[in-house]
Amino acid sequence: MRIGVVGTGAVGARAARMLAADSGVESVLVSGHGPGAAEVVRTVGGTVAAGLADLRRADAVVLATPAGTHWPMAVQLLRAGVATVSVSDDPSEVRGLLALDAAARERRVSLLLGAAFSPGLTCVLAAHAAAWFEEVESVHVARQGTGGPACARRYHAALGRTAWVWTNRAWVRRHGGSGRELCWFPDPVGPADCYFGALAEPQLLVPVFPAAAAVTARRAADRQDRLTARLPMLSPPHPEGGLGAVRVAVCGRLQAESAQRVLGAAHNPGAAAATVAAAAALAVGRGEARRWGAMGLAEALAPLPFLSELTERGVNPVLFEGAGL
Repeated sequence: MRIGVVGTGAVGARAARMLAADSGVESVLVSGHGPGAAEVVRTVGGTVAAGLADLRRADAVVLATPAGTHWPMAVQLLRAGVATVSVSDDPSEVRGLLALDAAARERRVSLLLGAAFSPGLTCVLAAHAAAWFEEVESVHVARQGTGGPACARRYHAALGRTAWVWTNRAWVRRHGGSGRELCWFPDPVGPADCYFGALAEPQLLVPVFPAAAAVTARRAADRQDRLTARLPMLSPPHPEGGLGAVRVAVCGRLQAESAQRVLGAAHNPGAAAATVAAAAALAVGRGEARRWGAMGLAEALAPLPFLSELTERGVNPVLFEGAGL
């Protein structure tokens, strides 16, 4: 199997290393600008520098460039009949990529969207939690932390942009920075106030849970985040964002009673995103996508086998358990 990786930042470089170490991968085609791509090819065995012509002959390609740059490359790969995995978390870009669904179906190609920590792992956790219920009523996602610099800029800007949430089975616009809710993330991250923002999970999860009354996504923020969200970042982002976490709460009906399941994970967001993207590329390269077309991971892949593979690679989801007082 030949898999391409476009972009060699905090996510792309890690994904290339993981894929090169997989026994089922013959070679990893690395495409990128600057010294990062050359460094990966020089130091990681099984990787080779690649251009667009090479990527068109791959079994699958991971798009790990900054959000907002994926659509043109996805279109070219779609026309070439190459399965594609996008890590973009930008709602506008995800909407544009979802619009390629009919074209991807026609060409019998799978285009997997939001294949990162959030969205990505969050969507698969929601699909896995849904198996506990006879009927899913709501899905609520929260995230904290960032990966590389591009992710940090997107995360910062998300709080200052309009959020679209699924409420009462209809799309509703919310102001970024509204909807405060205290969310408990897996240890050692712990609790944080979270707010609506321009996040992609609702777009990717509503097709999976069309009967749900509510699907929302929030991000953790402090007072400074909220005050500066509509301004450029006050200081350059760090190359690595440190520890982050995601939390997914699914509510539904079980034996005529209301119930809730809460799952999450704490991990370095850049490393977790790379793991999710690499595992998704391997799965789609092996032909494991459940249908052709453009879709999120919750639609594309069986959740339990995918989560098992992530666990083997060091990303360990947890189930929140507690006792009533």
